[in-house]
Amino acid sequence: MTAKALCALLALPLLSPAASHQFDVVVYGGTAGGVMAAVSAAREGLHTALLEPELHLGGMVSGGLSWTDTGKKEVIGGYALEFYLRVGRHYQLSRYGQEIGWIHEPHVAEEIFRAMVRDAGVELFEQSRLREHDGVRKSGAQVNEIVVENGDLFRARLFIDSTYEGDLMAQAGVRYTYGREGREQYGETLAGVRDRTPFHQFLLDISPYGSDGKLLPEISTRRLPEPGAADRAVQSYNYRMCFSEVPENRVPFARPAGYDAARYALFARLLEARTKAEGRAPALNSVIKLDRIPNGKADINNQGAFSTDYIGGSWGYPEAGYARRANMWQEHKNYDQGFFYFLANDPQVPESLRQEMNRWGLCRDEFTDTDHWPHQLYIREARRMVGEYVMVQQDLQTELTKPDPIGMGSYNSDSHNVERIVGADGFVRNEGDMQVAVKPYQIPYRIMLPKRAEVTNLLVPVAFSASHVAYSSVRMEPQYMILGQAAGVAAGLAIRGGTPVQGIAVAALVEKLKAQGVVMEYAPSAQARANQLFQQRK
Repeated sequence: MTAKALCALLALPLLSPAASHQFDVVVYGGTAGGVMAAVSAAREGLHTALLEPELHLGGMVSGGLSWTDTGKKEVIGGYALEFYLRVGRHYQLSRYGQEIGWIHEPHVAEEIFRAMVRDAGVELFEQSRLREHDGVRKSGAQVNEIVVENGDLFRARLFIDSTYEGDLMAQAGVRYTYGREGREQYGETLAGVRDRTPFHQFLLDISPYGSDGKLLPEISTRRLPEPGAADRAVQSYNYRMCFSEVPENRVPFARPAGYDAARYALFARLLEARTKAEGRAPALNSVIKLDRIPNGKADINNQGAFSTDYIGGSWGYPEAGYARRANMWQEHKNYDQGFFYFLANDPQVPESLRQEMNRWGLCRDEFTDTDHWPHQLYIREARRMVGEYVMVQQDLQTELTKPDPIGMGSYNSDSHNVERIVGADGFVRNEGDMQVAVKPYQIPYRIMLPKRAEVTNLLVPVAFSASHVAYSSVRMEPQYMILGQAAGVAAGLAIRGGTPVQGIAVAALVEKLKAQGVVMEYAPSAQARANQLFQQRK
């Protein structure tokens, strides 16, 4: 080797060799469900790692969803309830005769999740994203190890995929689906393309065409399949924002790069039509859902026919690669940033509405490492496992009890619009929204189980096995936490019993969860019973 070549070699940076880690349980994905899975497994005495692809814990709970989707609060127990009790203690709600804090600031949620992980002795590995290809290594039906992008290996006796996307599950060869099943597949009346979507709908007849005769932006050219038909459409995503009305904590809505007001021409046309029909300018809370949370802040969500949901922008996300997903996150950010800027500044927006919008801004003390923008896109639904048991519409409405309950759900079937189209009448319509009441129902352990022939040491508490209709109710963050707790306890039973996750003693799982405060039977509170009687007498 010449002296010049030797000098060049010595100048190269030293690369750290890939590390190899051994655990009882590896949880992949620091969502709220993932945090609870890791905490639960560690509290069962298992040596547990939590791998988070990015830098934050809590998923949507710390990523902007601060106004909790509770449904019947009485069904939320166990470690999920512990989280909300910790919220209550943080805000000292006992001063007001309360204990549980159902609403919170994003940074407070993350602080609590980190404390729970730390106190349980979970080993946390951040910026540990699964290698996009060949990241899961198996022998037969056993996952032996996973590989993250820096080359580190994580071996475990049992793995838990708690990501919204189900990436570990997919690489492990587990069968999954995405989009919407047809009505015939599971006998679901709510399945498939929707023919009646009364909520978040254009209630006035708005022309979809500009003065040039072309479709306005944000309207699809697709011709809808027949009602009830299956398709690969994905319900819309958005960013759940945190706004502040405190002047010193308020960041003005900035004009985003590449902003084009013409993108929101349909929204302007809707505002004009509503102002004429209603005799006054629309109020802010009718175009964005604004729910107040502590310290002069608000949780912001979609509201109405044209709002923060980027309708159609989520299609393809479940199967997209990492680079394409990153682009889609940015596309959603561009849409929402532009929408807020338009609402706050464009002269087509009624002055009173602009003034109301400008009383708010981004929170200076939230999401400080991402320019006050949420670090999590609201992925309402992506891949869904097709496992040992597929939960369907009937499980929410008529077949409410299960032989293997691990908790309960109660939130409405709630799926957002998937497409904005030209209706048969020639006017703009949204399609896909589903808001249908359910009865409190038991969630079966089996929805976390891959088929035994595929994998025997993997649990899936977030991208669980359900139809689109059933997933739309069970997908709420408290239920992800309930499923995560059950996954951790099931991991302990499987490892100590030397059995596949499909073969554990379910009765022991149920009894242990009950002892940990998980709710298996719905009993309305005294206040709920009083409200019910009041409604009956009206």
